Amino acid sequence: MNSFPQPPAPLDATALDTVDAMLTTLDEAKPRWVALGPAERAALLRRCMQTTLDVADEWADTGRRIKGYPEGSNGHGEEYLGGTLAVMRNLRLFAEALDAGGAPALPKTWQRDDGQWVARVFPQGLIDRLLFTGMTCDIFIEPGEPPTQGRIYRDKRAGKGGEGGVCAVLGAGNQSSIPPMDVLYKLVVDDEVCLLKMNPVNEQLGPVLERAFAPLVDAGFLRVAYGGIEVGKHITDHALVTSIHITGSARAHDAIIWGPGAEGEQNKAAGTPRIDKAITSELGCVSPVIVVPGNWSDKELAFQARQVASMLAYNCGFNCNGARLILTASGWSQRARFEQMVKDALADTPTRIAYYPTAQKTWETFTAKYPNPTTLGTATDERVLPWTVLEGVGTEDGEFALHEEPWCGIMSFVTLEADDASTFLDVAVPFCNDKVWGTLSCNLLVDPRTEKALAGKVDQAIADLRYGAVAINCWSGLNYGLVNATWGAFPGHPLDDIESGQGVVHNGLLLDHPQKSVMRAPFLIAPTPAWFTDHKNNLELGRAMTAFEAAPSVFKVPGIAMRALKG
Repeated sequence: MNSFPQPPAPLDATALDTVDAMLTTLDEAKPRWVALGPAERAALLRRCMQTTLDVADEWADTGRRIKGYPEGSNGHGEEYLGGTLAVMRNLRLFAEALDAGGAPALPKTWQRDDGQWVARVFPQGLIDRLLFTGMTCDIFIEPGEPPTQGRIYRDKRAGKGGEGGVCAVLGAGNQSSIPPMDVLYKLVVDDEVCLLKMNPVNEQLGPVLERAFAPLVDAGFLRVAYGGIEVGKHITDHALVTSIHITGSARAHDAIIWGPGAEGEQNKAAGTPRIDKAITSELGCVSPVIVVPGNWSDKELAFQARQVASMLAYNCGFNCNGARLILTASGWSQRARFEQMVKDALADTPTRIAYYPTAQKTWETFTAKYPNPTTLGTATDERVLPWTVLEGVGTEDGEFALHEEPWCGIMSFVTLEADDASTFLDVAVPFCNDKVWGTLSCNLLVDPRTEKALAGKVDQAIADLRYGAVAINCWSGLNYGLVNATWGAFPGHPLDDIESGQGVVHNGLLLDHPQKSVMRAPFLIAPTPAWFTDHKNNLELGRAMTAFEAAPSVFKVPGIAMRALKG
């Protein structure tokens, strides 16, 4: 008998006439939301902070049961860290931004030599510096644009406000924070009330989210629906829906816009979408980890191997920013040792139930393409898949692992021809930009000695990488969860070649023209970061940090620090 719990019972689909009634309510509430001033909106969000805190334990417990995580396990802790904590930060940052009229103070702005503006968005103050020592986050602004903030609130003050809209938010099934955070962005930044359709994978969280956001539900600004493709199509095609936001796959996006199967292919080829509505999206990525060669100490090798393993194992590999390609230089003397240490770290990571319905088929497809995978960990249940490393993956155009996202616990080791750090960056950046599918997120690991010796080349590589989230010496999950950062694809994907999507979410300081967010961390971090899957106290830490974000205070920092030290 295993210790994995069974998931909660599925929910009934929402009747289509009930969906119609929901949309009518939202359409009638739309003018009231548009007329609501920043202070009133901030007050609503702060009420949601309290109601979210009230259901936080139930939220995390429901999430871990959906995913088959044992009570008290590391996965249970992740349901706070990647769920309630991120949502609480989003609520707080948006409330503070609204208190500032849509333009909260930026810690710093500057222009690069080419004229591009960069805005520092983290740390914002003493608490950030104490809890995230040595970490920064910068948002690069679209070339030619200024670092302005809160466009809709400026427009309203100038008497140029719009009419708002009704957005259909198609929720993600992997992280419980994604659907509510997508809703918050559409409400606060795009001025649209929302009908959220839960994903069948995690739909049991819907009633908890409704209670967490009860102030918005009670005011008529949010409704939640349940069901599969039929309900989703009815919502996206509905005359009262003015825009769509989807977190999912590029295939699902194309089915909405162009239609399914052969019909969709014909429409795409003809440039005739089946619906004419604004759509924003976040659609995944084959996320690379660029490992810049250097002379690393044993401690550095072990730390970064644990970090790379965690980038895959977090949430059982069901993350659009999970580490998929580990890029190393052929001439790096420590390459073989590092790769073995990554495998050792995965072998030491308890396997989990592969809770996504498509996981087994995905795993079989990839291991058929690469028939000699390294499988790690013990499958203690028929629902468990091993952590899997594909080795010897090629670098030529058309290589399967470079353009297909493995939606399960699979990563690939890829070797690029380079003898030193400088040459490696010259090769790795265009390789990621031009040969790897997706532009959502990437990670770059570089020790401080090598970065200093490269004399600005790392900064240039960061500027050249065409990814919406770039993480230096940390996982891009921090870009996601911090909320100060933007989250979304690098700009420029047309509807007929959508890759990682269009638009952004999160963006806690409401910058108008974000291009990408860049998160930086020290090469070694102590104590163990919360996103490491071998953290020994992430459940207690995640619960405490959720409560802390609801009412942050410098006097509470020591309590958080004590929990972090137990990791």
